[in-house]
Amino acid sequence: MKVLKFGGTSVGSPERMKKLLNIIDANQRQIVVLSAVSGTTNSLVEIGQAYLYSDKSKSADLIAALKDKYELFIKELYSNNTYYKQAKEVIDYHFGLLNQLSNDLFTPIEDKIILAQGELLSTTLYHIYLKEIGVSSVLLPALDFMKVDEDHEPMVDYITENLTPLLIKHPDTKLFITQGYICRNAFGEIDNLRRGGSDYTASLIGAAIRSEEVQIWTDIDGMHNNDPRVVKGTKPISRLSFDEAAELAYFGAKILHPQSVFPARKYKIPVRLLNTMDPQAEGTLITTESEKDQIKSIAAKDDITAIKIQSSRMLLAYGFLRRVFEVFERYKTSIDMITTSEVAVSVTVDDTSKLGDITKELQGFGTVEVDVNHTIICVVGDFAADKHGYAARVLEAVKHIPVRMISYGGSDHNLSLLVKTEDKVETLRSLHSRLF
Repeated sequence: MKVLKFGGTSVGSPERMKKLLNIIDANQRQIVVLSAVSGTTNSLVEIGQAYLYSDKSKSADLIAALKDKYELFIKELYSNNTYYKQAKEVIDYHFGLLNQLSNDLFTPIEDKIILAQGELLSTTLYHIYLKEIGVSSVLLPALDFMKVDEDHEPMVDYITENLTPLLIKHPDTKLFITQGYICRNAFGEIDNLRRGGSDYTASLIGAAIRSEEVQIWTDIDGMHNNDPRVVKGTKPISRLSFDEAAELAYFGAKILHPQSVFPARKYKIPVRLLNTMDPQAEGTLITTESEKDQIKSIAAKDDITAIKIQSSRMLLAYGFLRRVFEVFERYKTSIDMITTSEVAVSVTVDDTSKLGDITKELQGFGTVEVDVNHTIICVVGDFAADKHGYAARVLEAVKHIPVRMISYGGSDHNLSLLVKTEDKVETLRSLHSRLF
């Protein structure tokens, strides 16, 4: 059984939604995971913000505008009045729910309810469309089987236990439709896997049912060897290992949710990145194996802040780094890069919400310097210790660019550079010219 995930652009218009059956084989048993229609989640975020600030007039206008878009959407999607009316009832229900929230005390719980409506709409509308054209399918509510624990970690065993009976209940059904992104938390409340979480949903379902393959369909033909938005002549990568894909996703390759490869890797389930607009394109295959002796790709992660702690107390002192890291742990702030010397340690973070408190505590160890507006450039490939020359080629390519930090040797497939964001594009282009 395969799991196919389609992103927001893949269901972004009635025409594209109809064309999904050019990809989905209705005669093959598979689970289809859908994101919200493109633009919907951003609109829902705005609605939530309006409610948060008690701006009921603005929230009502935003809800009305989004509902108008869906009214037009279903007029183009359905040709049979019976199914159009069913879709209209669905829209009326969900937007009625959004309007009713104006009567409640607005909390993060209500915000999560708002954000869930996009996937609930897209999957139900597609299920009704399949009924209209005579394609048998079952709509599986993700809220019946997707769950995270107290630490917001997905519960794969729970997903298996609750999804498997739903599949067994329909032994003759080939096509199952479910929502990406949304789940329930440890308290049973509606929650989500955060932005881009539909990829994560697909990988978790694939792991839970031991799928033969997970396919992630987007609007680009696989993972590219650089950012095609700013670098000309990029090419898709045919094969990556799970570790390489995870590094690229974490450090800025937007095509894939950073955590989505881990469930698939645990159970060795292949993941394919494919292009809805060009289904014949080879795309990228992610497995436990990878082509060796190559530099694969370059990715960039923006909005990085560098923090340098300098102290003579580090010299010959054990436990110093542990105490520094405990500060970040207390404020639940993860570190991306780290470099050390005898008397200083530099780290980078992308979450600056607790930066003031962190800096204040770190000043107890020594002098603290904070540099904002930086970008991590991640070069991924075969950087094993017995390889020669790859690191030198990377550094040669950026010899004319000021580099704030270098991280090398932490893994066999990553060399990371920290540069000012204003130097990001030049760094990407220079590396691409030298490496590819």
